[in-house]
Amino acid sequence: MSSEPIVNGGVQIHQSRRLPDFLQSVNLKYVKLGYHYLITHLLTLCSVPIMAVVVIQASQMNLDDIHHLWLQLQYNLVSVIIFSAVIVFGSTVYIMTRPRSVYLVDYSCYKPPSHLQVRFQQFMEHSKLTGDFDESSLEFQRKILERSGLGEETYVPEAMHYIPPRPSMAAAREEAEQVIFGALDNLFANTNVKPKDIGILVVNCSLFNPTPSLSAMIVNKYKLRGNIRSFNLGGMGCSAGVIAVDLAKEMLQVHGNTYAVVVSTENITQNWYFGNKKSMLIPNCLFRVGGAAVLLSNRSLDRRRAKYKLVHVVRTHRGADDKAFRCVYQEQDDAGKTGVSLSKDLMAIAGGALKTNITTLGPLVLPLSEQLLFFATLVAKKLFNAKVKPYIPDFKLAFDHFCIHAGGRAVIDELEKNLQLLPVHVEASRMTLHRFGNTSSSSIWYELAYTEAKGRMQKGNRVWQIAFGSGFKCNSAVWEALQNVKPSLHSPWEDCIDWYPVETVV
Repeated sequence: MSSEPIVNGGVQIHQSRRLPDFLQSVNLKYVKLGYHYLITHLLTLCSVPIMAVVVIQASQMNLDDIHHLWLQLQYNLVSVIIFSAVIVFGSTVYIMTRPRSVYLVDYSCYKPPSHLQVRFQQFMEHSKLTGDFDESSLEFQRKILERSGLGEETYVPEAMHYIPPRPSMAAAREEAEQVIFGALDNLFANTNVKPKDIGILVVNCSLFNPTPSLSAMIVNKYKLRGNIRSFNLGGMGCSAGVIAVDLAKEMLQVHGNTYAVVVSTENITQNWYFGNKKSMLIPNCLFRVGGAAVLLSNRSLDRRRAKYKLVHVVRTHRGADDKAFRCVYQEQDDAGKTGVSLSKDLMAIAGGALKTNITTLGPLVLPLSEQLLFFATLVAKKLFNAKVKPYIPDFKLAFDHFCIHAGGRAVIDELEKNLQLLPVHVEASRMTLHRFGNTSSSSIWYELAYTEAKGRMQKGNRVWQIAFGSGFKCNSAVWEALQNVKPSLHSPWEDCIDWYPVETVV
């Protein structure tokens, strides 16, 4: 049994328990929910073969058949009018009620300057020189670093490079501005979209929520228009990036012909823990500077240049359960120092949330053959108490690429095992963790950028982004590539992709 640290929602816990084998037991009600989503599109699916039959029959008609049909219609004018009215009404209802397609035009991941890089030795020396940590805490942090999967080139904010550190409000604002403006400047430059054209803005940052908000900071910097719909999400953990995309998608269903910008980041400067409670020390070792800006559109003209189309978003929230709600909890230790406390039930709750999420997602994305096998074994087990081993769906048949939140090496290991993935499927997550560390909700975008930089994203490929967060939440987003995607200018992997993949400590 593994004893390395395990991460959830951007926070790691040192314990020997592995992620529960969630695919061995599923809840029938979530399967029903997934099938409900599938049935809602049944009318569209059924209309396709009917239209095909009509087209085939029409193609087989000759001139005599057409003349005979015309004579019959002349004597049934009322029927023709009613039929035409039904067709027009049905077409109008379909056009008016169908969901708008949401396109991902482009995105940008922030790459900090090299002088903010921190090596393990430097990290440990600075931790010792601050005088805040006892010998036991220093040794604990050293072990976490060695087993974390992080490399020697990750970044910490400017304030943490001083001795003693300078975690002020001004320094935190400066970190937020550097990350957010850096990502947005590159995004606007690459897409040639004017800030005034943005109609929707969603920003998520879990632990730093100043007044005015980060979204207001962006509005002020880029002089966005006065009627912009802006949102600022806080305290939602490392899964907030998918939540922000979902919110932007819902807004794009209401407001037509517009752009939405999603900004995902985390702020480290004021959230460094200077105490000796071990469960609160782990974020110091894992969290690193990073952020991403994403441009979404519902304009049909943007389909031609867009990289991806949003296919599904599935969100799971376990906050109604008290244990789940408190398993990742920000509080003060006995010395009055603030940090994030982790529950001993963390991994069991994470496994339950992930089980729920993929059970709901499965019927939406898996091939029919996989669904039938999965559903048949489930029914046999639930209804007939048959001693059958549940069929584990092969998600590799549904997705070509996987972006698993790079919260820590152990979680990536366990997801690779439980979902029966190959090393290449988790390569983007491992390499992102190694190169950039845990950048919280933006990590899934660094992983997508890695896949593009490797030249692996082909037209029609499907990508599964999956992330965890406090609350407790597990969220998934599914994207389909609309072209053979090339990396954007100033990709975070631009100057180092040829060095990867590298071997990481196991």
